[in-house]
Amino acid sequence: MAPSAEPRRARVVVVGSGPAGLTAALYLARAELGPVVVGGVPSGGQLMLTTDVENYPGFPEGIQGPELIERFRKQAERFGTQFIDANVTRVDLSRRPFHLELGAAGALLADALVIATGADARWLNLPSEQTLRGHGVSACATCDGFFFKGVPVACVGGGDSAMEEATFLTKFASHVTVIHRKSELRASRIMQDRARANPKISFLFDSEVVEVLGERSVTGLKVRRLPNGPVSELAVKGLFVAIGHDPATGVFRGALELDSKGYIATHSITRTSVEGVFAAGDVYDHRYRQAVSAAGLGCMAALDAERFLSEHPAA
Repeated sequence: MAPSAEPRRARVVVVGSGPAGLTAALYLARAELGPVVVGGVPSGGQLMLTTDVENYPGFPEGIQGPELIERFRKQAERFGTQFIDANVTRVDLSRRPFHLELGAAGALLADALVIATGADARWLNLPSEQTLRGHGVSACATCDGFFFKGVPVACVGGGDSAMEEATFLTKFASHVTVIHRKSELRASRIMQDRARANPKISFLFDSEVVEVLGERSVTGLKVRRLPNGPVSELAVKGLFVAIGHDPATGVFRGALELDSKGYIATHSITRTSVEGVFAAGDVYDHRYRQAVSAAGLGCMAALDAERFLSEHPAA
């Protein structure tokens, strides 16, 4: 889409191209609302970084994350969804039609807007971690814990999420070592007590991972004792990073109500603080963070947007 003096106008724009955004687009396209998806660069969300997906319904043999996203996209395209591979750089949601700047891709006007920009897991920013992401390195125990039956794994973090991930992993792994930079956990007392009482969980405090070992899969970790202690090796087959997520809401700050952690605040499930703007998926759901739940929320946001457009003629 080339920049022009007159921005293109769409009845509904979907920002984001993960399971939530693409499901919303599918429903909106089948309702003949001509959705335009601003997919982001790179597009596809967290599933593009995932290898085997075995918990999405309808794929008994499993499916690769990028292939699943491609199928989502083709299905939405089949019913008339149009895609723009660009990032939203600025928004004006103060009045309808909503105004979205897309940098070099120009601008869009939208009578309704679905935001499905997701949230990014925080990583340790190690080159070896990036190399083995999806090959033993994960940020989602619920998604990938099943692949580590009967083998030792490690979990990095000290908050409630890390304790929840570690406890969940004990259903599959032979042992879980929690690695935390501090001398005390940040998790709530109930979550700490639950993890400490589990005989399959042990703790390495005042420690940090400095390298993930392995070529095609994880074989171990190099762990440094803080602040300047020795480096030792820990034999594990998997590393789960549970140090939080960052919602992709920066461009909407000041235009929408956000919660204390930066996620979009919603009312009646998908409705945001601005009438005609809806949210779906991990951009506001920081509890479940699953592809299937994101897709379900995308469906709900689309139905809400369709109802809004039927009740509010174009401005």
